[in-house]
Amino acid sequence: MIKKEMMLKPIGIVHSELKLSTHQPDKDIDSGEKILQIRDHHQQVKKAVSEIEIDPAYEELLEGVEDFSHILILYWPHLIPDDERKIRMVHPMGRKDLPKKGIFATRSPVRPNPVLVSSVKLLERNKNCLKVQGLEAIDQSPVIDIKPVVRERYSIENLKFPDWLLQAHRELEFD
Repeated sequence: MIKKEMMLKPIGIVHSELKLSTHQPDKDIDSGEKILQIRDHHQQVKKAVSEIEIDPAYEELLEGVEDFSHILILYWPHLIPDDERKIRMVHPMGRKDLPKKGIFATRSPVRPNPVLVSSVKLLERNKNCLKVQGLEAIDQSPVIDIKPVVRERYSIENLKFPDWLLQAHRELEFD
């Protein structure tokens, strides 16, 4: 039986130079322009240094996190309007030249439960504050969980990707 309701409470908040999301569900934007926007955003995110302020009540839970080089940050995209959470199909990355796919086949932030995750480099811990690099969350995003990246847990062999995603990444020159 599927439980009808859940409650998530933020454990912290993101302080970031990233103020706006590039999220624009199915807006009419030229593919070439969209590719440039995504590429620029990706480069900005890679370089961005953010601070995650954890509620002092949870500071003890951070003990030992500084021993990891990378962590996963689970966060809530707080600026996504509720009505967009009902969207079922999107053009991946907002690119009209790519076929529409179901939300669960994309990394779109518009989802029934918009829990997003970023793998980031942990630069430093100072009490209840973490300085990280590469966090895609925008300023003031609520943080809902933190997990260490463990190589053995995530080294998956023979990953399979759809052609549209491989094409998009080639065009974006993601590294």
